[in-house]
Amino acid sequence: MNSFSWAIYFLGFLLHKGMCAKVRYDGHQVLKVTPQTAQQVQYVQELAIQWQLDLWKPDTIEEIYPGKEVHVRVQSPYVLQMKEKLVQQNIPFGIMIKDVQKLIDRSSVNRKRTGRVSLDTYEYVIYHPMNEIYDWMEQIKDKYSDVVSKGLLGETYEKNPIYYLKLGRPSNKTKKVVFMDCGIHAREWIAVAYCQWFIKEILTRQTSDSLIRKLLKQVDFYIIPVLNIDGYIYTWTTERLWRKNRSPQENGTCFGVDLNRNFDAQWCYTGADTFCESYVFCGPSPASELETKAVVKLFEEVKSNMLMYLTIHNYGQYILLPYGYTVNQSANHNEIETVAKKSIERMKEKHNNEYTVGSTALILYSTSGTSADWAADNNITFSYTYELRDDGEFGFELPADQIKPTCEETLTSMMYMFEYINETYLEPLDDDEIEEDNKPGGAAAIGSLWMNIPLSVSICIFYAHSH
Repeated sequence: MNSFSWAIYFLGFLLHKGMCAKVRYDGHQVLKVTPQTAQQVQYVQELAIQWQLDLWKPDTIEEIYPGKEVHVRVQSPYVLQMKEKLVQQNIPFGIMIKDVQKLIDRSSVNRKRTGRVSLDTYEYVIYHPMNEIYDWMEQIKDKYSDVVSKGLLGETYEKNPIYYLKLGRPSNKTKKVVFMDCGIHAREWIAVAYCQWFIKEILTRQTSDSLIRKLLKQVDFYIIPVLNIDGYIYTWTTERLWRKNRSPQENGTCFGVDLNRNFDAQWCYTGADTFCESYVFCGPSPASELETKAVVKLFEEVKSNMLMYLTIHNYGQYILLPYGYTVNQSANHNEIETVAKKSIERMKEKHNNEYTVGSTALILYSTSGTSADWAADNNITFSYTYELRDDGEFGFELPADQIKPTCEETLTSMMYMFEYINETYLEPLDDDEIEEDNKPGGAAAIGSLWMNIPLSVSICIFYAHSH
């Protein structure tokens, strides 16, 4: 290998490992474009291909239709030309994000990171890099060892371990399963933040919330806080708006597969691309990626008892129902739609925020190979895709000050779903099971005993001194 070849190889290695300077988005704008005719649609599609524009909504040019909003990130060298061409073609447009880099800078958390995090001071209202999330998972497992176990799902191309947390209390009865994946798309940081929030809320509210106590008795929650770990790390080190994983494709000429196009649900049929540089590259084959294989393996182990599959994303403010690859509805569409609609009514009561419910292909865009559709194809009763805040003002750059309200309203929605499955699908607990923690030797009784020891000692000391 000559010196030039070595240089090219080394540059590729640095780019792959995220060791070069961070990608910046100075002057990049996100435009909302609404073509009105088929000719205008074709024109926008041609510009997107010519300048390799980053489509935020829809995901692919094939899903651009007359009268339908297109959210697109335009690189700074093309911003002025793009606007001029849209004006020349009489295509309506507006500016959603004036400067993407300024928004990223605003959203960045500038704080000193010093080694291992502490669970006691862990902040759930900021975004965390992967090393802190790893620490958090370990400490959650240790602190709540009676409820939480941590399992190794697999590892990524870059040898990063993928862990899941299982939440549930021991039972001698067969338990239902709720499965949740987060962080499939690397740049969707709010999805990762929500998974941590969800786990924290379930664990801290279990003593005060009777529904959560019952759920933990009858349901095991399998939660993957970050599935696309390589991609997530890359968004912190190198390219904030990276979407895919980081596996090399086509002999290293490009990197990454869209993991939410890689499941065996009409794989690469629609809303996906076989071109490896595409943001929605579906991979060389169904479940070709290590992350996808890991999910499939765990899923197969627990699917016989699985009642619900949840996959968490942003943005758009939707609860999406199967399917994305067809306009046909799932067999139990009416039930899951009714539950989702009632859940967003509850959600709106929290922060008066509007979400939309419907089948993916009908209210968003056509897509195939998604984890939610794959779960539905495997006969999971409830399969939902959550597209969290916002509806376009910030897109994938949701500021940290919106983490708390986003998580609160999303949890409110899910708690309604859990109420429904509790009433409809779970067996009533008998008195012995309900009161188990209050029996002599039970957790509550032991806690009460230890709490009363200091009081008893004080009374004895007082009695001794008074006599």
